[in-house]
Amino acid sequence: MDGRIVGVAARHLGLCLRCALKAQPLSSLGQRPISVNLFIDTTLLHGILQAMQVDNAAAEDWELLTTFFPAAWRDLARTTGALKGLRQDKGEENYLRVLMLHFGCGLSMRETVARAKQAKLAEISPVALFKRLRKSREWLYQLCCELFAERGVAPTPITGRPLRIIDATIVKEPGPTGTQWRIHYSLCWPTLRCDYFKLSAVEGEGTGESLRQFPIAQGEHLLADRGYCHARGIHYATERKSHITVRLNPDGIALKTLAGDAFPLLKKLKSLQRCGQIATWDAQVPLAERSPVPVRICAIRKSKTAIAMAHKQLRRKASKHGSALQPETLIYAEYVMVLTTFPEKEFPPTLVLEWYRFRWQIELVFKRFKQIARLGHLPKQDEESSKAWLYGKLFVALLTEKVLVEARALSPWGFGLPAQRTAESLA
Repeated sequence: MDGRIVGVAARHLGLCLRCALKAQPLSSLGQRPISVNLFIDTTLLHGILQAMQVDNAAAEDWELLTTFFPAAWRDLARTTGALKGLRQDKGEENYLRVLMLHFGCGLSMRETVARAKQAKLAEISPVALFKRLRKSREWLYQLCCELFAERGVAPTPITGRPLRIIDATIVKEPGPTGTQWRIHYSLCWPTLRCDYFKLSAVEGEGTGESLRQFPIAQGEHLLADRGYCHARGIHYATERKSHITVRLNPDGIALKTLAGDAFPLLKKLKSLQRCGQIATWDAQVPLAERSPVPVRICAIRKSKTAIAMAHKQLRRKASKHGSALQPETLIYAEYVMVLTTFPEKEFPPTLVLEWYRFRWQIELVFKRFKQIARLGHLPKQDEESSKAWLYGKLFVALLTEKVLVEARALSPWGFGLPAQRTAESLA
């Protein structure tokens, strides 16, 4: 990514969040700017931090950040009841700024109220902030929906079937002894409603990514990434008469032919030689003391460019870890393989792959969300506040993506001009 683009995006989001603190020094009170988390994977961190030292840009950057909010963000605060009980002299703007200090900058409740008071945004206790966070859940959810709608992310064609998108991420609370937690959550499409949220330890039996972490109802259609490609999870979903589509991880699951022999995946894949060529094969997922689950494997060959990129990433990863790269790993990287139990009559191979492509689009936002969620103080005692926290993190992730899109437009000032703005005379 171009350094100027990242710098602009960092200034317009990281510094915009920082502006709520009246541009206090970075070292004061243990502040952790959001842009450090968002762009940690780039080589331009030093330049970003330099950009964040511009103290006199704080006020204007918060105003600029609000231009990236959904157009009706103020009205949504009222219609969702987020402002109920708030004093009339306290508006939604300072309310949201304080909340973004918490889930945007990764501050604890106590740190957040201290900074809000210092910046003269609000005088509020940690308990009162906790209650405000709970009350803001629907508001933050609606803000996420509006930004998703702006992105135009939707599956094509649409079957009319509601989906549950299953995922998990790890949160490490700040400090040298900060506890790590794994968040298991699911979002319903097209409502984007978080219908399940669970915390577990990172280590120990029963804490990993698995479909068994989720309550599953009959008839549900689930989408998950390759971390959920395990026999026990697939059997768990099937026993509850639900359907699952998951990215195939050949090293994580044993597949059998319908005759009970080992499935010859490599041999099958070699029949796909043209870019975009699609094939589907019937297989079974065995599990001890249970009947095997019939599945379909849908595969599509990548383009030469995509294959070259995948091979480069695998070689880089192997070199970094000092491990040997297996020949079959390079072959698998030439294809996208999906394992599904979706009904074949309603979901032919092309539609299964289209649904997975749609999940991959959502995953781009989830990756940004996971970067933001990785550090922070997670509310653990109340499901409502935990969901509000998740929506808040997702809102910042979507906001970041929107800022980056604007920055990539190569506007020299890094953002679009409002349609009603006119030139001002300097005479």
